[in-house]
Amino acid sequence: MGKKRTREAEGVPEPAPNAERMEEDDSSDGEDFEMVNVDFEWFNFDPEVDFHGVKTLLRQLLDVDAQLFDLSALSDLIVEQRTIGSTVKVDDKANDAYAFLTVLDLEQQGGKPAVAQLIHYLAEKSGTNEALAPVQSLLNSKAHVGLILSERLINMPSEIAPPLYTMLIDEIEAAVEDGEPYDFTHYLILSKTYNEVESTIDAGERKKKRPKDEAPFFHFHPEDEILQKHAVACGNYRYTKEDEVAADSKRAFQEMGVKTNGLLILIEASKFPAAVKAVSEQLSPPA
Repeated sequence: MGKKRTREAEGVPEPAPNAERMEEDDSSDGEDFEMVNVDFEWFNFDPEVDFHGVKTLLRQLLDVDAQLFDLSALSDLIVEQRTIGSTVKVDDKANDAYAFLTVLDLEQQGGKPAVAQLIHYLAEKSGTNEALAPVQSLLNSKAHVGLILSERLINMPSEIAPPLYTMLIDEIEAAVEDGEPYDFTHYLILSKTYNEVESTIDAGERKKKRPKDEAPFFHFHPEDEILQKHAVACGNYRYTKEDEVAADSKRAFQEMGVKTNGLLILIEASKFPAAVKAVSEQLSPPA
């Protein structure tokens, strides 16, 4: 890569939104809560400290199908991109990331086994949903597609998304100016949705009831709902390994279980800045 293009190198720290986290007051009966302010900081990837945190978040992003991929190799590729993408942390750069966002160049990196495996998987999955036909066509044509990978801990506020996407655009523009191969024709965002399914436990055995076809989908990442409005293709797909994991393992202290699905959002590069602007307008905290 060219000279380091980082917020740290420029000496200008990025503004970090405060997140108010609710914590139970130990002196109460469990009904009273106190608010705790948390300052998030953005950093470039550092191979010395970010490998394990990124790998953990990748495993969460890919859900039950994570076992199909070489997560170590993918994590290595991500953390080696020091000037493309960001991590979000609390307290110190040496801590594991609470969130990350990056882009992989599927044309330039498609020859690497871990990326080739991911491309094959996404092409196969996009073939299972008619709405994703343009995605399958692009992936099979070796077009210059940037694959955006983004994940965060479940309780992270959505306000961290606008800076992540805005900084990514700035970094890609700087990379293109330096002659680096990031002049994409399309961006493909890999994410997840979920729907609720009835869940029961009988005699210690976990059972699940498949949701009806008309069951509504919900987004784990609120920005996905905004981004898909600018997409040329968007759709869900079923995980290969979903039948091997009981729905009750997804429960979060509720009577309803959660069934997760893969989500692909394809956006033309020319429309990507407008999509990110919309994310910033709708999700940024009030000034």
